[in-house]
Amino acid sequence: MSLKTALTAIAATAALSGSPAHSSTESFFTTGDGMRMAYRIDGPADRPVLILSNSIGTSLHMWDGQIDALARNYRVVRYDTRGHGKSGAPLGAYSLDRLGRDVIELMDELQIDRAHFLGLSLGGFVGQWLGIHSPERIDRLVLANTSPYLGPARQWDAAIHAVEQAPDMKETAEMFLRNWFPAQWMESDAPVVKEFRAMLLATDRHGIAGAWAAVRDADLRRTIALINRPTLVIAGRHDTVTAASHGEAIAAAIPGARLVVLPVVHLSNIEQPEQFIQTVTDFLEG
Repeated sequence: MSLKTALTAIAATAALSGSPAHSSTESFFTTGDGMRMAYRIDGPADRPVLILSNSIGTSLHMWDGQIDALARNYRVVRYDTRGHGKSGAPLGAYSLDRLGRDVIELMDELQIDRAHFLGLSLGGFVGQWLGIHSPERIDRLVLANTSPYLGPARQWDAAIHAVEQAPDMKETAEMFLRNWFPAQWMESDAPVVKEFRAMLLATDRHGIAGAWAAVRDADLRRTIALINRPTLVIAGRHDTVTAASHGEAIAAAIPGARLVVLPVVHLSNIEQPEQFIQTVTDFLEG
């Protein structure tokens, strides 16, 4: 069965049942440079499309807790960023340009002309790239817990070397978790911490290294002023990865952008899910 035929069948099922169409498993397509990309579609076929983009070290399942709410009113397309989840993890440095073109190729594959886009952390870097280079494909843009620049490069070179040489992902996983979650969640080893630890341990180290290279080489501080799409910036008051000041800088640079600072660390959709969803849906419907 072709992809187009499969999507038509999903849409027909949704129309007959009167309920959102949910894909039971990931689907796949191959990018222009030969990488296999995993994605998943949830929600009614006749609703506006919302694309979700994950952070480094996670997969499309970082959004699991938001899908029921979002799929009521949106055709939600989420994907595993190159190097993560069930997508391919090519060796070597990735570029932000390539990560952005992965999204455009996914949209082309699914025959999506325009979509809302929500990206968190690395996904927010990708969102900025799309807003700069492919604004005609974006309706509304949500940039969560992200930054236009996270230099200097030498710190990333050291991190890339370390993860590539480490015997396993355990130390890297714990570093991520400490940066993502409140200290009390870490101390109690909360269930959500265990869930994300498992996600990190399942991530290919070459995917982590490649994505870190994309962040290392990205500097969007001047070019984000070119973004002309309605933009919401969400920052975390206690974020030590992409500080609230980085979100403030993005919002100040993009004409007309709205800034919301939540009382969270880095994964705002996990720490404050209800407030996060309300903030996002209010903006998308506005």
